[in-house]
Amino acid sequence: MLRKTFFFLLPSLVILLIFFIGPILMTFLFAFTNMSLTGAAAQNIEFVGFRNFVNMFQDPSFKSSFITTMVFLILSGIIGQQILGFLLAVLMQNKNKSFRKFVGGTVMAGWVTPEIIVAFTFVSFLHDGGTLNQFIGWFGFEPVSWLFTFPMVSVVVANIWKGSALSMLMFQSALDNIPDSVNEAAKIDGANRFQRMMRITIPMIKNTIFTNLVIITLGTLGVFTLIYTMTGGGPAKATSTLPIFMYEQAFVNYQLGYGTAISLVILVIGIVISLLYIKLLKTED
Repeated sequence: MLRKTFFFLLPSLVILLIFFIGPILMTFLFAFTNMSLTGAAAQNIEFVGFRNFVNMFQDPSFKSSFITTMVFLILSGIIGQQILGFLLAVLMQNKNKSFRKFVGGTVMAGWVTPEIIVAFTFVSFLHDGGTLNQFIGWFGFEPVSWLFTFPMVSVVVANIWKGSALSMLMFQSALDNIPDSVNEAAKIDGANRFQRMMRITIPMIKNTIFTNLVIITLGTLGVFTLIYTMTGGGPAKATSTLPIFMYEQAFVNYQLGYGTAISLVILVIGIVISLLYIKLLKTED
């Protein structure tokens, strides 16, 4: 029986090994080499130990990209998608089916749209002759170069619009599982809407909140296409997050070993933050 089970699982295990475990192991290996796309290192790969990581932590560009990544993560993911997703989920509790379909359909449109299309949509919306400047021009305001004057705000708003649907769905599911009798009892006891939200709703869905935070964090740390298409990491590296810094080192400067080391650091950052969320959740329990 065990052999038959293993036989049926074998194709999945092979795929997992080739496309998941294998690349992870190769990432760990290449991060400690001088692997390059050009030059002598492209022909003769050498083990360099922790040199890539030492150079990385001494590189001002890495430090700047790390700070930019944290700002983008906090504004776009932890605050933006989390709060907006929760508010949208509350709106979806409306008894009007037409209203729920409209809100749900509008939000889901951003989620199912490919990231590259979202990026070009926001570029056309925010550039000098774009829709937003035409709109504010009707009120007598001068056009603003949003992507150059407010680059971080631009990519944050775009990413919030793109990713809030997942948070909405998770919170909506959690809110639907709260018994109506709990809120009714609190209402009878004189609790207003805000008090019910803070003392009943949020504590009852805290597991969902932390789970959503983990998913949002990991997703936001890996955002590349949206930012690179909208700003290219500029102007003046203002939106150069770690994924963009990694891409530039690996495929612009051709230092694959260094770029792989950066990707490993991004992975560790995601793991550390996720473990922190789990620790906080256990502390709350």
